[in-house]
Amino acid sequence: MDAAATAISRVDLHTHTRASDGLLTPAELVDAASRRGLSVLGIADHDTVGGLTEASVRAAERGITLVPAVELSTTGTGAELHILGYFVDTTDGAFVAKLHELAEGRRGRIARMVELLNERGYPVSLDRVFALAGDGSVGRPHVARALMELGSVSSIGEAFDRFLGRNGPAWVPRAPFPPEEALALLTANGALPVIAHPHTTRGPREMIDRLLPHGLRGLECFYGEYTPAQHQALLQLANAAGLIPTGGSDYHGPNFKEGRELGSAPVPMSSYEALRDAHERAR
Repeated sequence: MDAAATAISRVDLHTHTRASDGLLTPAELVDAASRRGLSVLGIADHDTVGGLTEASVRAAERGITLVPAVELSTTGTGAELHILGYFVDTTDGAFVAKLHELAEGRRGRIARMVELLNERGYPVSLDRVFALAGDGSVGRPHVARALMELGSVSSIGEAFDRFLGRNGPAWVPRAPFPPEEALALLTANGALPVIAHPHTTRGPREMIDRLLPHGLRGLECFYGEYTPAQHQALLQLANAAGLIPTGGSDYHGPNFKEGRELGSAPVPMSSYEALRDAHERAR
């Protein structure tokens, strides 16, 4: 696959909406993608597929190919390991029920984070955090936005660095959900499991070896914050393991984090085509 970077890619396979911790509604995100000249858009909200129906309708109106997806956060790896599931079946009742269970676990975790912040003198309101999340799946970016409103931090990145990251004073571990279980859930649904932003795992090669026997299908090589050299190194790992190299910006909204602007990751059209073809063969 050609990993040559362009100013704006036509493909972005990793974005978020207000159904989880993004800043735009699903329709607004599709509109933004249309303005940026994207032709393929993957929406992968955290632990929910609640925004995909609205996005699908608007994508059809805008002539954009929507890739329905989800992002699952797993535990038991000693680092952050997120699994993307592409071409998810939103009509799978058992799958949606499990997502609801995961989302409820998020609410408890966020409540404890707010408690820890309050104990340290930062009067974050849990009601305000949940209000920022609206009907979507609540997450740490909502806590970060509440901290910004208080003037305690100047950016979401600062909130994660000072308070909400793994070594921060308000860090709360997730409930047990090993990646093997996430892959089994996605595979049973018919979705294609892909490791998201592999460098957060601290050992991409080891994680690939661990998850290949459990149905891993892809690796996010062309990630928005990574350098061209990192893209190429991950691409070599994917090719060696027979994985589909995917990519995306991890866009959450305007000015969310540097390197995550919509369409900024150099994702080749062949990444989408390989995912699409693999899904069609599986069906």
